[in-house]
Amino acid sequence: MDWQKTLNLVAIGVVIWLLLIEWDKRDSENKQQIAASEVYVPELQASDLPVPQADDLGSELPVVVQDLPIEVTPVINNRLVVVTTDVLRVTIDTLGGDIVEAQLLQHFTAMPDDNGAPFTLLNRSADSLYVAQSGLIGQNGTDTAEGRPEFSVADSSYNLGMSDSINVDLTLNQNGVKIVKRFEFVAGDYSIGVKYLINNLTVEPWQANFYGQIKRDSKPPAVTSSGGVMPFLGAAIRKEDKNYAKYDFGDLEDESVKARIQGGWVAMIQHYFVSAWVPPAEDKNTFSLRKRSGKDLYLMDFTGQRIAVAPGGFGEYRAEFYVGPKDQERLAKLAEYLDLTIDYGFLWMLAKPLFAGLKMIQSVIGNWGWSIILLTLVIKIALYPLSAASLKSMAKMRNLQPEMARLKELYGDDRQKMSQELMGLYKKEKVNPAGGCLPMLLQMPVFLALYWVLLESVEIRHSPWIFWIQDLSAKDPLFVLPILMGASMMLMQKLQPMPTDPMQARVMQFLPIVFTFFFMIFPAGLVLYWTVNNLLSMAQQWFVNRQIQTAKKN
Repeated sequence: MDWQKTLNLVAIGVVIWLLLIEWDKRDSENKQQIAASEVYVPELQASDLPVPQADDLGSELPVVVQDLPIEVTPVINNRLVVVTTDVLRVTIDTLGGDIVEAQLLQHFTAMPDDNGAPFTLLNRSADSLYVAQSGLIGQNGTDTAEGRPEFSVADSSYNLGMSDSINVDLTLNQNGVKIVKRFEFVAGDYSIGVKYLINNLTVEPWQANFYGQIKRDSKPPAVTSSGGVMPFLGAAIRKEDKNYAKYDFGDLEDESVKARIQGGWVAMIQHYFVSAWVPPAEDKNTFSLRKRSGKDLYLMDFTGQRIAVAPGGFGEYRAEFYVGPKDQERLAKLAEYLDLTIDYGFLWMLAKPLFAGLKMIQSVIGNWGWSIILLTLVIKIALYPLSAASLKSMAKMRNLQPEMARLKELYGDDRQKMSQELMGLYKKEKVNPAGGCLPMLLQMPVFLALYWVLLESVEIRHSPWIFWIQDLSAKDPLFVLPILMGASMMLMQKLQPMPTDPMQARVMQFLPIVFTFFFMIFPAGLVLYWTVNNLLSMAQQWFVNRQIQTAKKN
């Protein structure tokens, strides 16, 4: 039996099976989210404050009511403050001081040449809700069951201009306690500092807890991923026993999640983009993920340690809110393990160095398409010692095809005799039909890891390569790359031994056609990688075949 070809077929089948399962799973999640959103009735404003832990509040403090009344009055335009930097346009509602809209000015809904508008990540509208709330809860908190505070602000519009940073102060007088809620913006950064400055001008001690919350419905993003791939959409959190734990909306509908750790973070994840609250790393913080009962509304929040200000004293508290692309380096600096929101799956330990190599190449040549090609070449060269045994085994097997066909004709009806004759032939020619399979299997994790790197990297989104490929994250509009990929598979089969079993041979002949149609819906960057990999494999096989033929002649 042709064990090598059988194992090759199994390996290819496993890859296709894994990709199809992941694709089908995420497509089903997306359809469920769309179905849920069809019955969604948007709320103009809602406050669902987290319940602080006793350790946060102090035993003498009351427990805050979790379910608060819904404000149904329309948003007044003069309540909104718009802040524009070089990378963000953020809208803040002075009622509570929430971020109710965030546009990413350097990322677009479509290619800039196709009139793509700035990508809106956070949004509060009649159709959807995705906002970042924050405030003070506890004994002297400003956010209570009776409502949320109305801040004053000096202007309704702020622009970073040529400055390196800008602060936007919202002020509130709470019975003699002066409170400033400050939003800190830095040029080129998607992280927003949210700081409370408390000046206690009274004769009584003042205390409260900061909370940060992401509030979102389950509607999928308006601009979904291209290529038919449906990446994860849901919440993520760092827990005491797990550095990265993710939960889709279905998980939160079944059960709430709580955690209490030092530092930590809570995030909302979608393809290419993320929003996250990051409390002080030195504090013990309480985190919660939950679904609001009876509503298509999900709450992801944290509560910080108690802020205590003595009479006549001054206190402050600061947290970070990130709203932007999945920038691996920036997220890693912002909080420990926050970069894991760039989800490479179980092969992340291989994917991270692959992405680092891809980014290094791109920094030199300035084109992600050529970078993918060069990285694939580097990987092929690095793994050649592993693949050489497999290539030599296939070359020898190919040379034995006429003799194997003769044996099949002679002993085709006697399987036992056929097996004995084949084993004798392998022994005589010093060929191990399964000898090259293990090296090939060892290479598969590398190629699967690179697949996820190309799928998850926001840097490749809307990046052109050459000619008609103007977006490597979208499918090839002319289907040239998928056809080239299928043709390369067919040519590669010519250099490899065909199975002696007719059924296996027929399957092998149809595989290039199946893969061609399968890859027509995949992002061009992924198809480019797979095509180049096929071409390099074909070149390696041709080289090995020539070596064996030359050695045989000599």
